[in-house]
Amino acid sequence: MSLIARLLATVFAQSRRRLARATGRIRRALRYEAHAYWRSRPINPHAVLYEAFNGSGLLCNPEALFRQLRITPDQAHLRHIWALKNPCTARREFRRDRTVRFVKTGSPAYYRALATSRFLISNATFPPQFSKRPGQIYLNTWHGTPLKRMGYDIVDGAFGTANIVRNFVSADYLLAANPFMARQMFERAYKLDGIFQGRMLLAGYPRIDRQTLSAAESHSARSRLAQLNPGGREIVLYAPTWKGASFAHPDDDLDALLHRVRQIEAGIDTSRYIVLLKTHQAVHALAARRADLVRMLVPNDLPTNVVLGLAGILVTDYSSIFFDFLATGLPIVFFTPDLADFQQNRGLYLNPAELPGPVCRTTAEVAAVIGQVADHGRLPAFTERYRIAQHDYVGQDDGAASARVIDVVFRGADPGPLLHESPAPARTSMLIYLGGMKPNGITSAALGLLAAIDHDRFDVSVAFAKSSAPARRANQRLIDPRVRQFARIGGMNGGFRQRLARRRKGASSAAFTAEFTRCFGGSRFDHVVDFSGYGPFWAELLLHSPPAERSIWLHNDLAADAHRSIGGAKRMLRGLTDTFARYDRYDSLVSVSPALAEINSEALAAYAPRSKFTVAHNSVDVERILRGAAEPAPEMPATDVETVDLTTFVTIGRLSPEKNQARLIRAFALVHARNPLTRLLIVGAGPLQADLTALILDLNLSSSVTLTGALANPYPVLAAADCFVLSSDYEGAPMVILEALVLNRPVVTVAFASVHDARPDATGIVVPQTDAGLAAGLTAFLRGDVVATHFDHEAYGRRAVTDFYRAIGVPVPDIEFDLDLELAQVTAAERALRR
Repeated sequence: MSLIARLLATVFAQSRRRLARATGRIRRALRYEAHAYWRSRPINPHAVLYEAFNGSGLLCNPEALFRQLRITPDQAHLRHIWALKNPCTARREFRRDRTVRFVKTGSPAYYRALATSRFLISNATFPPQFSKRPGQIYLNTWHGTPLKRMGYDIVDGAFGTANIVRNFVSADYLLAANPFMARQMFERAYKLDGIFQGRMLLAGYPRIDRQTLSAAESHSARSRLAQLNPGGREIVLYAPTWKGASFAHPDDDLDALLHRVRQIEAGIDTSRYIVLLKTHQAVHALAARRADLVRMLVPNDLPTNVVLGLAGILVTDYSSIFFDFLATGLPIVFFTPDLADFQQNRGLYLNPAELPGPVCRTTAEVAAVIGQVADHGRLPAFTERYRIAQHDYVGQDDGAASARVIDVVFRGADPGPLLHESPAPARTSMLIYLGGMKPNGITSAALGLLAAIDHDRFDVSVAFAKSSAPARRANQRLIDPRVRQFARIGGMNGGFRQRLARRRKGASSAAFTAEFTRCFGGSRFDHVVDFSGYGPFWAELLLHSPPAERSIWLHNDLAADAHRSIGGAKRMLRGLTDTFARYDRYDSLVSVSPALAEINSEALAAYAPRSKFTVAHNSVDVERILRGAAEPAPEMPATDVETVDLTTFVTIGRLSPEKNQARLIRAFALVHARNPLTRLLIVGAGPLQADLTALILDLNLSSSVTLTGALANPYPVLAAADCFVLSSDYEGAPMVILEALVLNRPVVTVAFASVHDARPDATGIVVPQTDAGLAAGLTAFLRGDVVATHFDHEAYGRRAVTDFYRAIGVPVPDIEFDLDLELAQVTAAERALRR
């Protein structure tokens, strides 16, 4: 290809990408407009919206309920709307029925139905934009009893639960197929225990009703499979689950599936049996494109449970389909060649020894079991296990589950006999907004707090904006596993006018109430905490929770933060000023030290009365710090002398004006000139990185001062250093001093205003906020005048968590520390220093 041709191809490709992006933006704008408009219109009291597997077809529990409603005389007034990825595939059956229509998922018509239908039925999740309106009734049926682990029970599971948990807590009714599913999946794996405000029904599973086929239904279904099974042989249904790390992007293991089907067929009497393949919804789109699977692949639009009603033997692996098949009483074979790997990587709720059928590792073993069934009609060795499993998992599936659900949801019948009885919440509930989860002091303090809270006494939920940034994901993984996570996905609903109005004067109260519902469904909390305190959006959003005791944290001298200039601009002024304007609606304004409370109460007196300002010291997660310090330290640039002879100073913090690392570099230059066997490590990233790099070059310190950048785990560096140094102009209660004390490091710090409270037991040395003063502190360490002292982190931790309880309004009958007295004891010398 010539150079000109390559250039033209590049230009054409770029133009196509730009056009695709523009088209995508237009489509999104149209969806937003449609959704916003229809959310303002009345709800249609007769409309029912159904969605199964995000629009894959008329399937599962929604399909069973839909068909039962259509033949129920007193529900003839209903208008049925199906959300489908490809509506054309389903229209033929209902082309003469004016009570049924179809909308394409994600289209304006879809968002109209989502916003205006009174009844909403899903077996998975509605999209992030969904926020249930008053007057709507949401039934989530889910799509099966889980055998494989779910939600928080899998590694990194919390990250994938965001939209699922959001949907669950929005539902009026959750349908559990059995008590095991109610307890293990809903209450434990998705942490709904204590937070779900709706009703959990134990009515049986509507889709299992579909397995009981009339003669006409059986004939119709067999005719659908006539091309696959022209001789009408007995069906062995092979129905494996999907594999891979993501439901949206499953592994393509179709070659292996095809090979297994052929091997099983090679070992059985194919004049009597035929093996058909039923792929999982996540995999079917891939399978349908394979010509070599045409003769065995069950159509996706034929409901799975109808196929189960035709099958004589089920072969599966870890799919929930086996629970449904128990209702038939027919043999189940578990084919799990990767059992050890699957148990290690994903995990199972049942031990293989508990399964109601033989567990096979090879296709030859599967074929042999099918031969046993052919000879004897059953598997006697598994009779008792099968009976127990039927009792535990399909005990209520008598063919009338759909009718029972309709009676409760559509007629409003008393659900009492069908309710799963969860114990009344015994713990006090709290919602804590953690901030951006960036690697900083606020995140460190939040993680320490979550580890310190008494989880036997408190039901803790946290909120933050979902992010795929590696550093933020890493911090999310450090959240205490006993904590429920609400990762905010999507954005506030509204069209162009509403968005423009929000930019000009902020969103309306109604918009924030709807947004709280979108994020947290019907959840209610006794205490709501903005632990970040830096953003007006979250500060306002949390004020629209149902009634609660609300607190907001002040981690620094926020008036100073607001007026801090970076690159000649006061970038935080508007956001913090808007946050201050909300202070009067919070119950408590919590600073992280007594001195800081004094500063903030004076500087922000125009926004809230002094009585609202209180104190809670930051908690520190000692175990996390020690675990991190035990990991290998990253390699540092070589120096001119042997590392063993060096004295290493370290500082950790964002490279921003208030941290004043430039002062530390200048002070170090003075010390290094007299003590060349020294080096300085500056851990962090930020807007002043280029300026600090230039300063290091100007002072000819390139071989002795290192900017490491941000480190996901700075603790090995801190632990290996000889002395920790802090050079800030102002601080709140810097977590990094506590972290240095946990690691038994000596501390040299300048005398910022709240330094007294930042040093438990007056640890380390405090020096003036000048280059010479800081140089004198470093020199004092080199002389041996600054040494590490014992830090009683257990006593400090008890004090800090008690502070927190009291600050958010939790009664603490045996409080050990009088914080009002402590606040009053800020010394006159410190006040003079601040002035």
